[in-house]
Amino acid sequence: MTTLKDRIERRQGRVRGALRRASHGRKRLSVFRSSKHIYAQVIDDDRGVTLVSASSLEKATRESLKTGANVDAAKAVGKLIAQRAQEKGVKDVVFDRGSYLYHGRVKALAEAAREGGLNF
Repeated sequence: MTTLKDRIERRQGRVRGALRRASHGRKRLSVFRSSKHIYAQVIDDDRGVTLVSASSLEKATRESLKTGANVDAAKAVGKLIAQRAQEKGVKDVVFDRGSYLYHGRVKALAEAAREGGLNF
């Protein structure tokens, strides 16, 4: 019998495998969503390094938001990650939603990153 953790890891593997096949050398915008915060990273899988990151835990973000676990926080993190990625010269990425559905906070982060200038 499969556990919840096994199913999540399998779903995450399917998403990442599809991204690797479709990425064509682009960087990966990875999202992690916890019950209290949201995090985003732009990762270069060829070198295995994180280029830029942003989260709702950062001091500037925490001061301007009531909580890190809502759509407003996700939009703020999306804009911040797009700004930092453009400063590093990254414009084209593939969106890695992990095991999360493209809905709610994950969708809000993605749309804010697009508005900020990232292409995916």
